Amino acid sequence: MKITSLGSLALLLTCCTALPAQTQRPAITGIAFVRVYVTNLDAAAKFYDGDLGFARTPISGKDVYSVNDSQWFEVVPQQNIELTSRLAAVAFTTRNEKVLEAYMRAHGQIILPQPEPDSFGVKDPEGNLILFVQQGRKHPGAATQAPRATAHRIIHAGFVVHDAAVEDRFYLDLLGFHPQWHGGRTDTTTDYRSVQVPDGSDWLEYMLNVVPNADAHIRGSANHFSLGVANIETVITGLSANHCTDANCRKAQLGKNGKMQLNVFDPDLTRVEYMEFKPIATPCCSPTLGKEPREQEDQ
Repeated sequence: MKITSLGSLALLLTCCTALPAQTQRPAITGIAFVRVYVTNLDAAAKFYDGDLGFARTPISGKDVYSVNDSQWFEVVPQQNIELTSRLAAVAFTTRNEKVLEAYMRAHGQIILPQPEPDSFGVKDPEGNLILFVQQGRKHPGAATQAPRATAHRIIHAGFVVHDAAVEDRFYLDLLGFHPQWHGGRTDTTTDYRSVQVPDGSDWLEYMLNVVPNADAHIRGSANHFSLGVANIETVITGLSANHCTDANCRKAQLGKNGKMQLNVFDPDLTRVEYMEFKPIATPCCSPTLGKEPREQEDQ
């Protein structure tokens, strides 16, 4: 072929050069950790270490509590007295953190670098900090044994959501989460909507219809995280052995999703929800879709 001009050569190179493949979203397999704000680390430790039995590991001005080899929760000093939610962040595991970061950039997300290796953060449409962690990374405090721990699995986290449709565009459309269950305080309302990670059994719970002027107890109940257990009676036994004297430490109840649960609150009123892995009754309002969580993370 005779090339007659530089413009023709450029056109030829454009036509014959393969465009780079679109970045694909790697697997997102479950919850890595949750981070909560507290006003006093020592007071919080009496609850998380003393009552719940998780071993406290102070690291760089925060406390880390290991749940299992790949899950933990962090308790950090509150920096802003105007906070309406003390659930500071929810982190998910991914099989390829670098590729997921590239995927998020390609879809216009602002990446928030993190001090920890193999992780990055973004803000969801309502401003919640969502982190992603490379699967298999050892976490701070992973070697700490907690023989008094009352659970060994984080199965979900929840926070106040004002516009579920907007959040769906982030979690479902962009990240590949899928609907898991929805229900409410009554059989005819939807106050809770759960969306499950695309490649595992953990989920995120939208807490809907929370009024803007809700008090600290209502906000703390909505902005929560959940520990999975096989039998709620073992939780009651463990809390008793740890000398938890709060009446909630003995108060098991059947949740709207058909699973037994028990709710306790830290000194700043963040709710920790123990929940059985499997339902014992038919859920209200909608069937449960997707995978049920198990003792071992489904990754």
